[in-house]
Amino acid sequence: MPLSEHEQRLLDQIERALYAEDPKFASTVRGAKLRRPSKRRRVQGIVLFVVGVAALVAGVSFLSKLAIVGIPVVSVFGFLLMFFGVLITLTTLRRGDQVAEGTQEDGKTRSRSSFSERMEERFRRRFDEEQ
Repeated sequence: MPLSEHEQRLLDQIERALYAEDPKFASTVRGAKLRRPSKRRRVQGIVLFVVGVAALVAGVSFLSKLAIVGIPVVSVFGFLLMFFGVLITLTTLRRGDQVAEGTQEDGKTRSRSSFSERMEERFRRRFDEEQ
């Protein structure tokens, strides 16, 4: 259901006030700054994982030449690269989901500012007056 003209004007007014009150938060909510780093980090994590797989396979192939006390060092290094690649990718995905939902790290929703509470109260009063 589309917004009425009155509701659209109120929404525009709230948006302008939000940009004036806290431009950094407003740009964060808009999401322009959040998408680029998370996408880059995801790609870095995937590349790190692939390099780790290659190092793991190379370490197994050259087991007799590069083993210290029977431990294939290159394979262990490859496994660590894979582990950190997956870790980077998953934390980036999880962080992006939380930002999209508007939650903090502890899972609680953010408390609304006094500005939004005032605007909501004004809207309720005007809505009650119209009825």
